[in-house]
Amino acid sequence: MAMDLRCSDSMPCHDQKANSVSTPSSEPLRPGDLISDQAGGNSASKSKPTVLAGHAPCSVPAELEPQACSVAGLNSESSGGSGNCDAPTGESLLGNHEVSQQIGTQLKLLPMNDQIRELQTIIRDKTASRGDFMFSADRLIRLVVEEGLNQLPYKECIVTTPTGYKYEGVKFEKGNCGVSIMRSGEAMEQGLRDCCRSIRIGKILIQSDEETQRAKVYYAKFPPDIYRRKVLLMYPILSTGNTVIEAVKVLIEHGVQPSVIILLSLFSTPHGAKSIIQEFPEITILTTEVHPVAPTHFGQKYFGTD
Repeated sequence: MAMDLRCSDSMPCHDQKANSVSTPSSEPLRPGDLISDQAGGNSASKSKPTVLAGHAPCSVPAELEPQACSVAGLNSESSGGSGNCDAPTGESLLGNHEVSQQIGTQLKLLPMNDQIRELQTIIRDKTASRGDFMFSADRLIRLVVEEGLNQLPYKECIVTTPTGYKYEGVKFEKGNCGVSIMRSGEAMEQGLRDCCRSIRIGKILIQSDEETQRAKVYYAKFPPDIYRRKVLLMYPILSTGNTVIEAVKVLIEHGVQPSVIILLSLFSTPHGAKSIIQEFPEITILTTEVHPVAPTHFGQKYFGTD
């Protein structure tokens, strides 16, 4: 017997299969209760609980109490993801689609699939070996970079094939560059060079001041004509967003308009993405996941200093 399955949201269903239909419980549901997804399937990424509106249970682990996170904030982000607190507290667990709708079209997410979900899982797994971690991180970085290049302008062209056929295609316009926010942003440089062999890459070093705990720019080096280029700003983990905001301010001081900046990131918290978009509404953020818990250990584990 054929069954008509429909997604409850606007995102397309990904090969969902109905194994069984459970009988509704007679007990009334209360705010905060979990409703199991009725769609079956072998993939863990396709079976997610839904939290009823109201006083939902906190999704952040118990060790992330406000007392433990009170001094993390900027320190964990400006050090390239080396803090012990994974994310700001007090944020509700929203799906990528819901967060994207709240923030706006400037936040772009890679289409989710099981391959990306597995890479995210390995990166977050504290028991993963450094070799598996780096391999998965480099793969995910490559996917983000490829999609970032897809956001750049191109123009149509005609080429001649070896058989003499005139083929109508496209080619990217010149005038692009990359900028990495040290240290964790340097992990994304090779992925960009693998796709653009001769692209120029600038660097920014931003750390928190020991006295004021505010983001402070210690070093900045860019191509001399960066004000005429499209900029791929690379920073893998967006926690509070403060480091990226300071980096964008430095780029603006060098003549770069926020509208030509594409921020390439692997993971972002809702707070971090919102902070950046509110400060610079014209900037574009490209990431794979928006989640209240960010893997802030990324920089230390990638470079072997954990």
